[in-house]
This record gives sequence, C-alpha cells and structure tokens, in this order.
Amino acid sequence: MSKLIYENLTYKINGYAFKIDNELGFGHQEKTYSDALEMLLKKEELHYKRELYAPITFEGQIISRRYFDFLIDDKIVIEVKRGDYNFKQTYSQLLEYLISNRYKLGIIIRFTRSGVRVKRVPNFHD
Repeated sequence: MSKLIYENLTYKINGYAFKIDNELGFGHQEKTYSDALEMLLKKEELHYKRELYAPITFEGQIISRRYFDFLIDDKIVIEVKRGDYNFKQTYSQLLEYLISNRYKLGIIIRFTRSGVRVKRVPNFHD
C-alpha cells in the first residue's frame, strides 16, 4: 500500500471543499468558491498564494502562460472550477504545470449540480 502524497494537507483541503459545498451549494461563480476557500485558508493560517502566475519556459523564453487559483504551503496547486465542463483540459494543463515546475501534487475542486468533486492529480514524472 503506497502512502498518499501530502496526506494530512490534502485531507484538510478536501474538508474545506465539502464545507464550502454544504454551505453555498451549486450555482455560484468560481470566484465565489475561491473566495470561500481563501477565507478558510486564512482562518486555519495555512500559507498560500492566490492567482499564481505560472509561465512555462523553453530555452529561457516564455512559451506559455497559465494562472492557477492557489498554491498551498508551496506544495499543492489547487484549481477551483464550477460544473463538469473542460475537465480534461483543466487536468492536462494542471499536470503540465506540475511537471514543468516539479510540484508533486495538484487538486481540482469542481462544484457541480450533484455535489463537489475533488480530483487529485499526482506528478509521477519527477
């Protein structure tokens, strides 16, 4: 049995996602869900960066630009989404960023009509 990457921290993040979903439900903008997550991170005094600029470089030149919702404790990249649309695109972009910046884990939190969905995206390429 393999140990989960950053098990305790991801457990907390999952709990935050379910707390937000239980209180707000579906139908809000992504920014609203992100604001709620930021409130919980501040309350729990977790170190985070919001709206993280993530350039991807090749031979010293920026070839792609991304922005991600959160970087938690300089370890876990979080993407907050509303609904089920563009999941594969979000997954691919997040994995690309994890690989190019050598982060070990990303999490996609999706607030859908049928409840919150949390997807761990591990980087096994490092």
